[in-house]
Order: sequence, then structure tokens, then C-alpha cells
Amino acid sequence: MKTLILIFAGLISFSSSALQAQTVYKSTGPGGAVVFSDRPPANGKIEQTINFENLPSSPLPSAAAQKLERMATQAPKPLPRTQSAGVTLYTTSWCGYCKRARAYLAQRGIAYQDIDIETPGGAAAFAQAGGRGGVPLIVANGRRVRGFSTAAYDAIFGDR
Repeated sequence: MKTLILIFAGLISFSSSALQAQTVYKSTGPGGAVVFSDRPPANGKIEQTINFENLPSSPLPSAAAQKLERMATQAPKPLPRTQSAGVTLYTTSWCGYCKRARAYLAQRGIAYQDIDIETPGGAAAFAQAGGRGGVPLIVANGRRVRGFSTAAYDAIFGDR
């Protein structure tokens, strides 16, 4: 029981820290370079503000969410990490936004680990990553973003 409480406490602290940096500012730096930052630019000239909250995502049906929670508790360990430059994408086979996220990453040649959350190991990994409510969920460059938009992914990956 103590282990279960510690796991939930860890998930809560991880998700609360991940939610603190949910706004990204786009500006043009010296020499014309595009700059993405979680702080407003010093010169005060913001070109665009990108909010990572409420991005388009596919909500998990309640039956699927309950099934994923059962699968997460039954799976002893999440899937092993592979060489993916630290980019992990949590998806399902039926999610249209997941397909868009995969296409974005493929078009830019970004290596990533695709985890199907409808498998026992995938459900456990999704839960450990703070996944709740919908897919896709991407964890990259110290950020966790649920949903997909080109602007949000551009902010994460910059010009690649």
C-alpha cells in the first residue's frame, strides 16, 4: 500500500511540475534567428504565444480509460526505452491526432519511441508519464504536451 501511495505522489508531483511551463513565447532574436522560450523576450517583442493547454487531442472514452487504468496496474514494468533522442510519443491506433503527430515527426526526421497505450506495458508507461484524458502525449526536451498542433511541436523541436 505504501508503494502505491508513493507512486501516486510521484505522478502528482511530476504532472504539476510539467504543467508549470505550459506557455512558450516565439520571438526573433539578434540576427533574425527564431527563438522559442518559456520566458517573454527581454526586448518585449513577442511574435506569438503558444499555450500547450487544451491542444486538439482524442479523448479517451471512459470505458477505454478504465481499461487502461486496469492494464497499468497489472503491468509490472513499462516498455523499455529505446534509442529515440529522448522523444516518446504515446498513441493509439484509432487516434487521428496521433497520426498527425507521427507524420510531423517523420517529415522532420525526428527519432522517437512510439508507445501504444492499449498494450499493458504501454498503459503503464502512459500512466507513469502523467498521461490522462487523451492522446497523443509527447514527452520531449523536458516538456510534456498532450494533444497535437504544429505550432506547439515547432516550439518543442525548433527548426530541424
